[in-house]
Amino acid sequence: MLLAYRIPREPSRPRIAVWRKLEALGVARLGDGLVALPADARTREHLDWIADEVTDAGGTATIWVATPGSLTQERSLAAAMREARAAEYEQITAEAHAAASSDDTERRRVLRRLRAELRRIGRRDYFPPPQRRAAHTAVQALAEPQTSDLPAEQRA
Repeated sequence: MLLAYRIPREPSRPRIAVWRKLEALGVARLGDGLVALPADARTREHLDWIADEVTDAGGTATIWVATPGSLTQERSLAAAMREARAAEYEQITAEAHAAASSDDTERRRVLRRLRAELRRIGRRDYFPPPQRRAAHTAVQALAEPQTSDLPAEQRA
């Protein structure tokens, strides 16, 4: 699915709000004012809402159901979206590993934040990369008690 849109530069608040919503959806930016998402009911509904928001702000928006011109183009677009999510998952993994040596309170705080971030990334992860599993594993490891947190009689 494609969303072609134009939104006035001023006031900037609606333009920034639309940009943030598109980023949260994980769109592929094909050009200035042209974004793509895989076609399904959820993405269609989100793009409809954003199109309404653009027109309410005095802009124009059109949603298109499109097919890439070739399999190579389709794979390239999917790979770009997958790479964007891979970078996000790598960041989550690094943060989880960094927090592993923290005290229990800090680990729990980081765990809550990283779980929420994984949910946000998952909502825009249309072509899951291999890094997804590593990120989930690293975050889950934060939930497990650390040996140093256990009473002496329970340590191995």
